[in-house]
Amino acid sequence: MIVIIMVSAQIDTPLDTPLRIGSHVFTSRLIVGTGKYSSFEVMQQALELSGTQCITVAVRRERLFDQQGRNILDFIDTKRYTILPNTAGCFTAEDAVRVARLGREILSQLGNPGADWVKLEVLGDKKTLLPDPIATVQATEILVKEGFQVLVYTTDDPIVAKRLKDAGATSVMPAGSPIGSGQGILNPNNIRICLEYLKENDPDYPVIVDAGVGTASDVTVAFELGVDGVLLNTGIAHARDPLRMAVAMRHAAEAGRLAYLAGRIPKKLYATASSPMEGTIAPVR
Repeated sequence: MIVIIMVSAQIDTPLDTPLRIGSHVFTSRLIVGTGKYSSFEVMQQALELSGTQCITVAVRRERLFDQQGRNILDFIDTKRYTILPNTAGCFTAEDAVRVARLGREILSQLGNPGADWVKLEVLGDKKTLLPDPIATVQATEILVKEGFQVLVYTTDDPIVAKRLKDAGATSVMPAGSPIGSGQGILNPNNIRICLEYLKENDPDYPVIVDAGVGTASDVTVAFELGVDGVLLNTGIAHARDPLRMAVAMRHAAEAGRLAYLAGRIPKKLYATASSPMEGTIAPVR
C-alpha cells in the first residue's frame, strides 16, 4: 500500500519586495498603457484585471479624447492608479520636453502623484519607431535638470543604456523588440548586458523592459532575465480577448519574477534522476 502525505507549508517571509522607481513604490511590477483599446470601457476593465498600479497616458491632446469627445481621464481612477505621462509620438528633444512639461501641468491639477515623473520617448522615424539615441540623451539631461524623474525608452544597446543612466535617468527601459511588434524579447543577451552595466555598484537600480511584448510567455522571459518591471500596451489592447490577456499578463509577471528569485536549475546535456539510484528495493507483501 502506498500512502501519500500532503503537507501544507506556510511561507513566513515575503515572496518579493516592492518595485521602487525613484520616489514611487508598487507591489505590481507591470506598467500598462492606456492606448489602442477598442473602447475606454474595455481599457478600464483590462487595467483592473492586470493588477497594475501604474499606467501610462500619452499627453498629446488628440490622444486624450475618443471619437465621441470623451476624455480618457474620466475612465481612470486617479486615486487607484499612479499615472505615468509619456511623450509618445515625439520626434525631437524639444517636442518631448514640451510634452513632458504639459503632462506635469495636467497631473498637478488632478493631484495625481505622477506629476513628478515622465516616460520619455524621442523617436527616430515613423517606420521603426526606434528611439533617436542622441536626442533621447539630450532630452533626459534637460528634464533631469528641471526636476523630473525620467524613465527612458531606449534600444537594447548597453552603451546607450549606460549613457542614459549617467545622464540622470531614474530608470532605463530597453525595448524587448520594436513598439507594437509583438515579437517578444529578441535579444536576451543584450538585455543581460544592460542589466549588468546598469546595476553594477547599484543593484537596486530599476531596469524595465518596454515594448514588443506579445503574449504572457514574453513577460515571463523578461522577468526571468532579471528585469525589475515590464511596460506593455499592445499585447493586451490588441489581443483577441483583452480581458483574458490582462489576467494572463498579471500571472506571467508574478511567475517570471518568482522564478528569477528562486533561481533556475543549471541546464545539463544528460539526464539526472529525480530519485536516488542507490539503495535496495523493499519486498512486496
